[in-house]
Amino acid sequence: MNFMLNLFLIGAVSGEPAGRLSRVKRSRWFILAGAIAAAALMAVLLAPMGQKMFRGGERQAQAETPKAAAKQLVREPAVAGLFYPKDPAELSRMIDRLLAAAPTEPVGDLKAIVCPHAGYEFSGPVAAYSFKNLIGRHFDTVIILGPSHYALFDGASVPAVDAYRTPLGLVPISPKARALAKISPCLSEPCCRVERPAWWPQSSKPAPDPGKDTPDTWEHSVEVEVPFLQKVLTNFSILPVVFGNVDPAQVAQAVATQLDDKTLIVVSSDLSHYHPYDEAEALDGRCVKAMCSLDIAAMESQEACGKLPILALLHLAHQNGWQARLLDYRNSGDTSGDKSHGVVGYSAIAFFAPAPENYAAPERKLLLDLARRTLTCVVTNPGLSGFEVNAKSVPPQLSETKACFVTLTENGELRGCIGHISPQEPLYQAVVDNARNAAIRDPRFLPVQPGETGKIKIEISVLTEPKPLPFTSPEDLLAKLQPGKDGVVLKLDGRGATFLPQVWEQLPDKVEFLNHLSEKAGCAPGDWRGKDVSVSIYHVEAFKESEK
Repeated sequence: MNFMLNLFLIGAVSGEPAGRLSRVKRSRWFILAGAIAAAALMAVLLAPMGQKMFRGGERQAQAETPKAAAKQLVREPAVAGLFYPKDPAELSRMIDRLLAAAPTEPVGDLKAIVCPHAGYEFSGPVAAYSFKNLIGRHFDTVIILGPSHYALFDGASVPAVDAYRTPLGLVPISPKARALAKISPCLSEPCCRVERPAWWPQSSKPAPDPGKDTPDTWEHSVEVEVPFLQKVLTNFSILPVVFGNVDPAQVAQAVATQLDDKTLIVVSSDLSHYHPYDEAEALDGRCVKAMCSLDIAAMESQEACGKLPILALLHLAHQNGWQARLLDYRNSGDTSGDKSHGVVGYSAIAFFAPAPENYAAPERKLLLDLARRTLTCVVTNPGLSGFEVNAKSVPPQLSETKACFVTLTENGELRGCIGHISPQEPLYQAVVDNARNAAIRDPRFLPVQPGETGKIKIEISVLTEPKPLPFTSPEDLLAKLQPGKDGVVLKLDGRGATFLPQVWEQLPDKVEFLNHLSEKAGCAPGDWRGKDVSVSIYHVEAFKESEK
């Protein structure tokens, strides 16, 4: 009981003590504190396997008509006005601000993201790092895995409704939900013991009759992710899964039956709760390391309210060969500015399928060494065009005719980039020629000087052969492009230009990407929308000196 009392006397998500709160903040604090206190109680009662634990632009949701809404069974929002704004315009503006403040760190073939689920003013800046990666992408289904904070039950609950409502509109439940609910340990949301959060009387959601609450009734871990999704995706459905007392490996097996290339997984979890700032950073550092290294054994001992969903994701990552990348870590002390009291940790992590590797580490090193020797040679001896390579000493795979680009950067800024879009010569020779041209013949830059060579970083991109991308309209073209994955060749008005897939990192928005590519071709930004426009795409295997 003392533990519970202490939780109520600590600012729930912000870490502020009750005595420091204004009257307005006290009300909000008490509501959020009740949620966290209930979560703490559940954490004592439910745990995995033998332990016990409880549980780039305006893109609005699918429009609803009164007649359509009347026919649907809709899950009403429980924490609108509590964890995030209830007013649609205010909510939309808030998410826009959060997304605008998050830098672009796109990954290639995105499969899953980890996001926090506290009040937006505290965890929203971190969540935005993950959701910004979705801008420009298309997914038919988003599977949201969240922990139960209030319900005591066995299994993983799938909601038995047709849609979720948020202030931004309705989002349909995926047809896959019914299929998943039939695969053990998943089940259609059961009536079970639910400890209603302290804030439920302040919720705008009508309360069910006594005994009719389900794991999804008051659960915020799934709900708070949906408005972000509504802002960055279009024409998608969701498949929420709330974890009770369940083996995450079994849930992973069930979820795997519903995965395809148009399905994204969102795992909802905060990290450590209410530790001093330095202690929280240490605890969360170990947790983030376990996630990013896909270390299931290490993750089992970490502190995270969504540990079970995270473990299920790690099992899926192992099964599918995915990798993980940390996008952001902060805690409520960082986002609120108050580090003097207990804080809550938040992380944004992307899981992705790595690009196929056709060149082993020794072959990559050989090509990078050739590029480096060429750079040094032509910069220190301007009269030379490079140096001769003994073709007999080159491995057969590097003698195949391939297209490649060599990119030079200095202090993180582009210093030269030249290459071939189509195969013209043996790969090793293409690397030598393009390294020379990038160093001294890129018309956008002055030739690299001898004093710069030590600062220059080299990246080589080996291209697949470009293939035409058929499209029927500018909108169809936008829908088919894959940010972070597709290199694009644009041809219009007898002119042409290309952007490597790496350019998506600076231009993640598809329209902005094509506008800049059109300008690179010497045309007006919007000319790619006109007639007689053709687009081809290719993929690359890219490697840098820092990866040797």
